[in-house]
Amino acid sequence: MKRFFKPIEKEGSAKKPSLSPSKNGAENGDALPEVDVKKEPLKFLTWNANSLLLRVKSNWPEFSNFVSNLDPDVIAIQEVRMPAAGSKGAPKKPGELKDDTSPSREEKQILMRALSSPPFGNYHVWWSLADTKYAGTALLVKKCLRPLKVSFSLDGTVSKHEPDGRVILAEFETLRILNTYAPNNGWKDEENSFQRRRKWDKRLLEFVVQSSDKPLIWCGDLNVSHEDIDVSHPEFFSAAKMNGYVPPNKEGKVSRRV
Repeated sequence: MKRFFKPIEKEGSAKKPSLSPSKNGAENGDALPEVDVKKEPLKFLTWNANSLLLRVKSNWPEFSNFVSNLDPDVIAIQEVRMPAAGSKGAPKKPGELKDDTSPSREEKQILMRALSSPPFGNYHVWWSLADTKYAGTALLVKKCLRPLKVSFSLDGTVSKHEPDGRVILAEFETLRILNTYAPNNGWKDEENSFQRRRKWDKRLLEFVVQSSDKPLIWCGDLNVSHEDIDVSHPEFFSAAKMNGYVPPNKEGKVSRRV
């Protein structure tokens, strides 16, 4: 017969839950609040925000509803375009938002107010930012999930950030989550940006091979136009490339097809 009742434990025999974050807390200096801990993330959302502050000002209700309905465990955001902390001429802190000027303080307040409202208040946020309003990534993980380690470079160094804040790597017991904003390939093969992308791809391949001890969930904007649907105006870009046109805005360049 199936047993429906839990046996009564002897007084003082019940094990007390451990409050130590040493195994469940991220080893990057951030103290996480005590919450009911879920084991591993199962649902992921990735989004190129193309300026997170602009999205907060214009599209936040829609995005908030989307996140509430989807209820992802992890949200990977690219191109947040928020500058890193640090005054002019001083070393930057890529893991913190800039707030040493009146405009930057106001922008930080707007952004953090949005990220503390439902449903985002249920997430812990990690940043990797560029020196200016360019590139940058953010990783939001539910507070009931405790990564073993969060790092910001492809070599796994916690304190070191990739240039322009292009990487956030969260390691859990059974998997890793990689959030990347890949460099643009540029418009011509001989440009420096093309060589930069080649070096990036080589390092990323090395990272994937060396990280084969557990599954890798790779999220992000990979800046790759595999098919026409991956480009905003495929006919225009195809004709422009053939006719030698160079767009005035470097960020508007199409990525090289692979």
